[in-house]
Amino acid sequence: MERAEMRIANELAELESVRQWIERFGAAHALSPRVLTALLVSFDEVLSNLISYGYADDRRHEICLRLALAGDTVCAEVEDDGVPFDPLAAPPPRLAGGVGERPVGGLGIHFLRTLNDEVTYRREENRNRLRFKKSVGNA
Repeated sequence: MERAEMRIANELAELESVRQWIERFGAAHALSPRVLTALLVSFDEVLSNLISYGYADDRRHEICLRLALAGDTVCAEVEDDGVPFDPLAAPPPRLAGGVGERPVGGLGIHFLRTLNDEVTYRREENRNRLRFKKSVGNA
């Protein structure tokens, strides 16, 4: 199993270094553009929301990111000490109607669910652990 880990601060400026880290992982493992895009969008959505809404204070927090290639599956994880939040418990967004008719928000979780083959969440030892998996064979 090939693994990579990265730790970032809870700052939106970190998203560019995360993108570069994912792209290096993708290149090192010859991931298809479709799998790479799923990872980039998923991490961006999860981290943007976590950094913007996941902390009850203005202090610096550390977020741990993991990627692993196990057989034909890429496994990703975001671990943080933010407020407890299970994104899978959120209702699906309303997709009917025009853009101006729909409420703002909720699409990030929708993207996470639809771009990945499996998404799981658990709260463990005062930490959120969000995992998502994508088959490289579903490219």
